[in-house]
Amino acid sequence: MPISSPYRLTECRHFFAAPATARQRQYEALRAFYMDGLPSSEVARRFGYSAGAFRVLCHAFRHRALPEFFAATRPGRREQPKKSRAHDQIVALRKRNYSVYEISQTLKEQGMALSATAVREVLRRRGLCALAASARRGASGPDRSQRASRRQCRRVRA
Repeated sequence: MPISSPYRLTECRHFFAAPATARQRQYEALRAFYMDGLPSSEVARRFGYSAGAFRVLCHAFRHRALPEFFAATRPGRREQPKKSRAHDQIVALRKRNYSVYEISQTLKEQGMALSATAVREVLRRRGLCALAASARRGASGPDRSQRASRRQCRRVRA
């Protein structure tokens, strides 16, 4: 369906005419007053404000007392201090065929408690599979959780 279809246009107009959040309602009301030049009584009625409340909103906007409407996000990865500190040790233990659970336990004993899920996340980000090493140490074969972990690891790589 092309974007210019009557249904799509009505749906899009509704987004602006009936704001879903308080911040969007404030923005649309101020835009209608300042940009469209509508009278304050009309804007207040249309967006559900009393005349006095809308005057207060305009005053706060003019004096920059309102929070930002469009907050800028910081690009890039978020820092995770616990995982970052333990990263090198997690990789070293994994290279020695420690399982995710053994790595988690070893870190806990050293005072850097990280869950098995957090350890698995560090290993995935590094590109190493977080498989348990029990199959390499003579176990009969991987159990259900290890097979699921392998499938998950393959999905992450793809």
